Amino acid sequence: MKLDDELALAMRLADAAGAAIRPHFRSGLLSERKPDASPVTIADRAAEEAMRRILKAEVPRDGVIGEEYGEEQGGSNRTWVLDPIDGTVSFLAGRPIFGTLIALLVDGWPVLGVIDQPILGERWVGASGRVTTFNGMEVRTRACPTLDQATLATTGPQYFDDHEGEHFMSLAAKTDHKRMMMGGDCYNYGLLASGNLDLICEAGLQLHDWAALVPVVEGAGGTMCDWNGEPLHQGSDGHVLAIGDPARLEDVVEAMACHH
Repeated sequence: MKLDDELALAMRLADAAGAAIRPHFRSGLLSERKPDASPVTIADRAAEEAMRRILKAEVPRDGVIGEEYGEEQGGSNRTWVLDPIDGTVSFLAGRPIFGTLIALLVDGWPVLGVIDQPILGERWVGASGRVTTFNGMEVRTRACPTLDQATLATTGPQYFDDHEGEHFMSLAAKTDHKRMMMGGDCYNYGLLASGNLDLICEAGLQLHDWAALVPVVEGAGGTMCDWNGEPLHQGSDGHVLAIGDPARLEDVVEAMACHH
């Protein structure tokens, strides 16, 4: 399959997921149901099922890894990685900053990624060798001359253990902490690609949480890596940095090293 065909397929997946998710957003079902039938559960499953049906029909030899239904081995070196609702907490609170994440890995490396926000109708698309687009228009990360001018985002301090939290605070102390952003999950990475944020630091991410983000951030001129500055691949440990201006990479890794 050519990249254009793969991108077209990824768009269809995002469309199908959005159609499955929208009826359950702010639906008010939560109070009337048991926790296991919350809107997020129903929407998550319906969205992933819809995407898997399309993949099975179109690319039956490719592997699929999804948050809800696990891994299905394929006969090719290509794996689609799906997270139907990244940002469950935001979804349940009625905040339209969750997203559907779709990635294609070749030999374990992400080559295509989509961040789709189905309520606002916002979609970032990244692919190897292409400039990232936001709703069809090319986007770029912004320059960040010094670390103390950087706006830093993270989904929340509750996702770091004590040790990780020290590293995060060590980085935060060297950035513009009056502008630090909490919450946002995948949406932050779209904002970074569009030049609205400079840094994102997270721990404990699964493959389906980050695979789609890499092509989006890198196609916009940013860089993504683990906390040691190493590139992300299927075996990475879930410590993730996104840096809008790659010139700040060394500063960030150094700031996180916590020299006691």
